[in-house]
Amino acid sequence: MKNILKLEELAMFLFSIYLFSQLHFAWWWYLALILLPDISMIGYLVNNKIGAACYNIAHHKGIALVIYVGGFYVHNETIQLIGVILFGHSSMDRTMGYGLKYNEGFKFTHLGEIGNK
Repeated sequence: MKNILKLEELAMFLFSIYLFSQLHFAWWWYLALILLPDISMIGYLVNNKIGAACYNIAHHKGIALVIYVGGFYVHNETIQLIGVILFGHSSMDRTMGYGLKYNEGFKFTHLGEIGNK
C-alpha cells in the first residue's frame, strides 16, 4: 500500500509540473522555488508545536489548491505559481516519506516516523 501512495504522490508531483508548464514563467523558476516551502521549518526554532503548525500550513495541499484556483479565478499567474509550487513541493516530499507533522517532533508524521523502516 505504501508504494501505491508514493506512486499517487509522484503523479501529483508530475501534475504540478504540467500545471507549471501552462504558466508563462521560465523553467528555472520551478527549480529555484520548489524547495522554498521548507523555510516553514523555521518554526521548529520556537518549539515542536509551532514548528509543526508552520510546516503543516506550508505543506497542506488543500491550501495550495485554494491558492492556485484563486489565482486562476483572478487571472494572476504569480498567485497560480505559488499554488503550483506549494502543491508540487508537498507531493515531492510525500513521495520521499515526509508527511504532515505531529507536535511530538519533526520526525513524527502522518506517514509514519521518518527514518523508521
